[in-house]
Amino acid sequence: MKLVRYGEKGAEKPGLIDKSGQLRDLSAHVKDLTGEAYSPESLKKLAALDPASLPAVSGKPRFGAPVTGISKFVAIGLNYSDHAKETGAAIPTEPIIFMKANTSLSGPNDAVEKPRGSTKLDWEVEIAAIIGTRAKYVSEADALNYVAGYCVCNDVSERNFQTERLGQWTKGKSHDTFGPVGPWLATKDEIKDVQNLSMWLDVNGQRRQTGSTKTMIFSMAKCISYVSQFMTLLPGDIITTGTPPGVGLGMKPPTFLNVGDVVTLGIEGLGEQRQEIVAA
Repeated sequence: MKLVRYGEKGAEKPGLIDKSGQLRDLSAHVKDLTGEAYSPESLKKLAALDPASLPAVSGKPRFGAPVTGISKFVAIGLNYSDHAKETGAAIPTEPIIFMKANTSLSGPNDAVEKPRGSTKLDWEVEIAAIIGTRAKYVSEADALNYVAGYCVCNDVSERNFQTERLGQWTKGKSHDTFGPVGPWLATKDEIKDVQNLSMWLDVNGQRRQTGSTKTMIFSMAKCISYVSQFMTLLPGDIITTGTPPGVGLGMKPPTFLNVGDVVTLGIEGLGEQRQEIVAA
């Protein structure tokens, strides 16, 4: 299934996109796509529905992030060797965990704010997992069994805030709108091999990132297992797993986003996003 939340901000409704690409409403079957809705039991019930029996939604409504009410937004840094190299960082010997504020979560095509005082606003196409089952101390072999599905994520980053100001990365990763996720959550059955998906990102129509999940240093399963050793993952939680090379910081000279720029990105099987940069 491809599960979505559609409608105006704060008033999104649950839906799914059927095989023909038609958006259909799920409101009669689930109140909203919270963590509870992504439990194995709930997904089984939704999968048993006949999409043709669901009301078709006309027009092209806004998509919100495909999950709401999350307890945390976890991210993995420097998880593609070429990206680590372009930023001048050493190849990690274990996954680098940081957090994005829950308030950074936004829809896939919502505008991205350039924060006040921002000088180095950057882009990062990533694949994110959304947890469906509470996960604590899970093994790598079993980790994907705790996943509800996968999404596109743009891990928007302000590099000056992230690395040139004191403290941890979080403050360069957490501004409102710095976490566009979606357009849909693809359940695991939609994705044959999460470690073999092509991904790309353009800025103003110019290709900046081209990559594949097959070049991740730490696999999706490893990332989930690793994070679960340090914190309990709850249904609905997001783990975004790093970006391939081609970020603005790694360009020569480094190039960053300005108001009016347009970022488009996508991952095979997971859809596409589009964001215009606006002033905060």
